[in-house]
Amino acid sequence: MNLHVIALFKFNENYLMDAVELFQNLVKETRKEEGCLQYDLIEDKDNKGTFFMVELWESVEHHNRHNGQDHLLDFRKDASKIMESAVEVYKGFKIY
Repeated sequence: MNLHVIALFKFNENYLMDAVELFQNLVKETRKEEGCLQYDLIEDKDNKGTFFMVELWESVEHHNRHNGQDHLLDFRKDASKIMESAVEVYKGFKIY
């Protein structure tokens, strides 16, 4: 069963260019992963510095493997220094 994930990120406005650079590498590398069906970065149109990642994974197992990938671990380490708050992550299965 496919796993849908939404991750919400809030960055300090002074570091938006840095955030985008970090995201670019993360998205590029993640899209190469087995089981990644969708991995899209969206910027909130009304809230500067707010981004959300829309993810679709073939399975929970594929997503679990993603969580251990070096490019994600590096992103978390670097992004945590310039974020306003902790990442919010929502996971679920399509109902209808």
